[in-house]
Amino acid sequence: METIECIKTRRSIRRFTDQPVSDEVLKEILEAVRWAPSWRNTQCWRIIVVKDPSIKASLSQLLSENNPATKGVQEAPLLLVLCAQLGISGYTEKGPAGNKGDWFMFDAALAAHALGLGTVHVGNIKHAEVDKLLGLPEDIVSVEIIPLGYPAQTPDPRPRKEIPEFVFLDRYGQSLDI
Repeated sequence: METIECIKTRRSIRRFTDQPVSDEVLKEILEAVRWAPSWRNTQCWRIIVVKDPSIKASLSQLLSENNPATKGVQEAPLLLVLCAQLGISGYTEKGPAGNKGDWFMFDAALAAHALGLGTVHVGNIKHAEVDKLLGLPEDIVSVEIIPLGYPAQTPDPRPRKEIPEFVFLDRYGQSLDI
């Protein structure tokens, strides 16, 4: 799948078939993460692949109340818990490189979509409890949970803003006419 097509056709998937995700497909997704860009090549990401149904059930209890992804977390063939090592990405020997702190965000969802899988970003979670459940050391934090599996449904695209609503020329508020 071409990159632009992948970006335009990816949807948040919250219902999955019971078809398992093969180790070969999982490895392709993890290879995409491995080669993803990172600040100063720090590669601070850490991923926990969760297949155990009891751990998936426990994680589903740590989502925000009435989270629409709860059922997906429970039923997806596997979960990717994306974690990051703190104090590395966005830092130099002198400390933070800017006022944004850690720069550990990354995207495994596009690689999954390109392989025919569905995902949804689940970041509204009880991070400290997730970290404890998964035995994360103090310098590693959970960022999000990504249920991963073959889509049982594909939602229609949601409306997108027009380019002039979010792109400006030279200064904020000045239109870029393209």
